[in-house]
Amino acid sequence: MSGFFITGTDTGVGKTFFAKGLTSALKRKEMRVGVMKPVETGCGPPGKRHPTDALALAEAAGNDFDFSLICPYQFEAPLAPEVAARLEGQEIDVQIILAAYKTMSRQCDLTVVEGAGGLMVPIAASYTMADLVHDLNIPLLLVVDSKLGAVNHTLLTLETAASRDLKICGYVLNHASPEADLASNTNAELLSRCTDVACLGNIPWSPDHDPTETIDNAIDWNRLLKSER
Repeated sequence: MSGFFITGTDTGVGKTFFAKGLTSALKRKEMRVGVMKPVETGCGPPGKRHPTDALALAEAAGNDFDFSLICPYQFEAPLAPEVAARLEGQEIDVQIILAAYKTMSRQCDLTVVEGAGGLMVPIAASYTMADLVHDLNIPLLLVVDSKLGAVNHTLLTLETAASRDLKICGYVLNHASPEADLASNTNAELLSRCTDVACLGNIPWSPDHDPTETIDNAIDWNRLLKSER
């Protein structure tokens, strides 16, 4: 099974922007790329679901995959998956997610999986996104919102991943806001001194709806694709 698991230092750091751009850029390299958002919350009530992130990934991948594989679980409340599921009287079956990934990966050269929130967000009782990464057995790619506090959040996430023996292929610094400050201008240099984990790209602020060009130009492709093998 071949792919990447996209997680973030927090919610709202640009995971979907990055995952969508990464998927489109990989397609440019003549790869058949699958996508997954295993659980999405904040999707609206039953019968009126609108999983925005999963739909964006499906569009980037070409919309030719069974959507039940792309996003097996969708919930109304914008909360941690375990809580959102419980509010609807449901419990997430991780085996359904793992089976969907297996089916998807058989159809593709590479599958981009986007998590919800950060690495320690609960999916089910005593089961987190970190556990899912472990069970999928694919490399972790961390999206960092380059702002004040990013260094602490990044190092904590990387330390957690390492303590769980997750394969970490690297992180990207994403400028999710057009307003640059002293922290966003110094995070890259400080992180390079604080961790041996590779920075795979420094992504500038982009107001464009299509992130393909931005991601394609920012990523160290040789290092990224080497880490996936």
